[in-house]
Amino acid sequence: MTAYRPSDVAPDMATDMATDMAPDVAPGPAARPCVLVFAGMDPSGGAGIVADAQAVAGQGAHALCVVTALTVQDNDRAYEVQPVEPALVLRQARALTDKIAVAAVKIGIPGSAANALAIARVIRALRERQPELPVVLDPVLASGHGDTLSRGDAVAALAPLLPLVTVLTPNGPEALALSAHTTPNAQARALRALGCRHVLITGGHGDGDEIVNRWFGPGAEAGAGSGRPPATQQWRWQRLDGGFHGSGCTLASAIAGQLALGMPTGCALDQAQYYCNAALRDAYGIAAGQRIPLR
Repeated sequence: MTAYRPSDVAPDMATDMATDMAPDVAPGPAARPCVLVFAGMDPSGGAGIVADAQAVAGQGAHALCVVTALTVQDNDRAYEVQPVEPALVLRQARALTDKIAVAAVKIGIPGSAANALAIARVIRALRERQPELPVVLDPVLASGHGDTLSRGDAVAALAPLLPLVTVLTPNGPEALALSAHTTPNAQARALRALGCRHVLITGGHGDGDEIVNRWFGPGAEAGAGSGRPPATQQWRWQRLDGGFHGSGCTLASAIAGQLALGMPTGCALDQAQYYCNAALRDAYGIAAGQRIPLR
């Protein structure tokens, strides 16, 4: 496990956030709930923080965007990742949360282990005021082509975030890497044991004409050995032809947007998947390769 130094994330700034976060907000009738998004910048506009902002807006919420990394990529490949300094991540978050109320948090790539620790400090500070603040983590370990999107050990970098997660949205390979288990049931049990309250394991990387997404939430473990299925719920979707850039970002951000609106977890997962499926069905091309979801 990676060791984290307090000096890596400007602890004086992070400590001050807990007391200084007192948003002076008087929303009008047209105000939207805000989702604090931590993610990397994808210059193609297909994934990363651009996709997150679009998907959050598609739910009727507003994205507050904290950039964690700059990337060099197109709609198919990621060539380079440059993490933002953790102190700058904290300053971005503080400038937003000092004034603006946050209704949910969505996390994409932290960019580095130090940034993950900085994000964790922001969330803990926010939860001093809002203990039930929902946090959605899309544990992106690589691009769809397999290119790495984080400096160092991406799995270890996520360790400080997992205990804070309300909804984790790994695909099959990510669930395997994070849990070291090979079946969805065992993967979900291991991930929930790390502190993730809800785990939605998506099946897009599997084979066959049908995609199965499995939700494991509180009480799911009771199904083991009881004759009841351990998954809280399953969704089945017809597999669409072709590849898509930013599908995971779209789904996780849509979930965060739904939770920001106050939707119960099951409803948020359901509505977000319908939204994501429609975005993929209507995806458009910008060049040869993966298409861009119409968010």
